Amino acid sequence: MLERRKTPRVKIGNIYIGGNEPIAVQSMLNRRSDDFEGSVAQAKQLEAAGCDIVRAAVPDMKAVRLISELKNNISIPVVADIHFDYKLALECVSAGVDKIRINPGNIGSEDRVKAVADACRNAGVPIRIGVNSGSVEKELLKKFGGPTPEAMAESAMYHASLLEKFDFNDIVISIKSSSVQNTVCAYETVAQMCSYPLHLGVTEAGTKHMGIIKSAAGIGSLLAHGIGDTIRVSLTDEPVEEIKAGIDILKALNLRENCVEIVSCPTCGRTRINMIEIADRVTKALTDCNKPLKVAVMGCAVNGPGEAREADIGIAGGDGCGLIFKKGEIIRKVPEEKLVEELLLEIEKM
Repeated sequence: MLERRKTPRVKIGNIYIGGNEPIAVQSMLNRRSDDFEGSVAQAKQLEAAGCDIVRAAVPDMKAVRLISELKNNISIPVVADIHFDYKLALECVSAGVDKIRINPGNIGSEDRVKAVADACRNAGVPIRIGVNSGSVEKELLKKFGGPTPEAMAESAMYHASLLEKFDFNDIVISIKSSSVQNTVCAYETVAQMCSYPLHLGVTEAGTKHMGIIKSAAGIGSLLAHGIGDTIRVSLTDEPVEEIKAGIDILKALNLRENCVEIVSCPTCGRTRINMIEIADRVTKALTDCNKPLKVAVMGCAVNGPGEAREADIGIAGGDGCGLIFKKGEIIRKVPEEKLVEELLLEIEKM
């Protein structure tokens, strides 16, 4: 197991993040904030896909109603994303929101920061300070020569200090950049400056393919070094794709329990079965399987039971046929057309 950075636990609705709690996967609604029906439907889809926390933009007072609609229709925690108007934060707290995402420095005078801190403390609502390369203060840009990782980290700590001044410490921090390198460096820097839980993400990562690659590189490298308590894969795509990608990143690092890990070989000239199709079928069939199993899909006997002997169960191709094996031991030989069917039947028994 990875040794994770030590942080206090933060309660968000009915879950906790930080400490030794499981790393939560979250996403953000992208329906119009005044499309209450569409937003609720999308939130339900995210919840069904395994989303742990859902965030919604609240740009005006009319959108505050969305918080109530979400709370009445889903069971996962709801976060309100707020900029500039502190009154929106106060109204969302009254509406029962589970967490506020805000930058204390851009909501005005200290009495407004205090009002938000007091309201959140009294309701048990944590605050996420969200800093990105486009929100760094002008004086910090001048000091550091641009939105460097050090500038973003200092900005985050400045915003935290505004809340700490009013005895508010139920804080989560995010410091995102569209640059993978800057994102990683910024999180590594702030991880040394405080013990607050960290929300990881590479912002504006792009469309599905490249966005997932950039997110896996940035989020994955931080998680591999024990940094991070909740993640969001930002994609220019449907939010449910963010959840799938986030869960897969956690699976790849063995940070997601009760799920199947599939290993499969890249194939070569020895392969005599339709390996790509078979691997796809197995992956789709086991998408919702919650058994903690390592399943191998291998192209031939050379890298089948031998190379995949650590797998709980697997298949290896032959010439129009294949082998089913458990822990490296061959169980039986079956025709190619029945390989997937027989594998799934064995998994059902496990």
